[in-house]
Amino acid sequence: MIGLRRRFRLDSERLVLRAPAHADFTEWTSLRAQSQDFLRPWEPSWASDHLSRKAFTNRVYWAGRSISGGTAIPVFLFRRDDERLLGAITLDNIRRGPAQAATLGYWIGQPFARQGYMREAIGAVVHHAFERMDISRVEAACLPENVASRGLLERSGFKYEGVAQSYLQINGRWRTHVLYASLRMDRRGRTQVGVD
Repeated sequence: MIGLRRRFRLDSERLVLRAPAHADFTEWTSLRAQSQDFLRPWEPSWASDHLSRKAFTNRVYWAGRSISGGTAIPVFLFRRDDERLLGAITLDNIRRGPAQAATLGYWIGQPFARQGYMREAIGAVVHHAFERMDISRVEAACLPENVASRGLLERSGFKYEGVAQSYLQINGRWRTHVLYASLRMDRRGRTQVGVD
């Protein structure tokens, strides 16, 4: 299990995507703390021990189990040229059988936002899902007012599919989300609902 987690890696032009390791704790904690105000409006409320070593250790073990069990691919984004941690992306809720679907979630540290890193990471993960995992559908959801995330999904080939009422608790409140999906064999026309 541990060996498989350490071997899992995706490479893109500027990024290395790999599972979290115990050695990433300090950099992850620093980036999350530095970006807290930037991330808070878009994420579930952080537990009181969110930035603790114990919580991070649990995250590392969960990532290893998820990858080896085929239930999720949680990876950190590292910039190739200086090995800086930029954020994270997770292909989660992997459903096999008739669905062949998964859900995408992501975050990026404030200093690295709007530089194209997350679009590159989404491209790498979605390509891996379609070509290596035989996933047919990758879903994503975000708050309607999160214009940056909606635009990112649209630019990454995701299409708007609708609205889910009270979909997730974000910052302590049940919030309605807009739903997007990318299909492996997508013949749908372009949809840019509410994104400038």
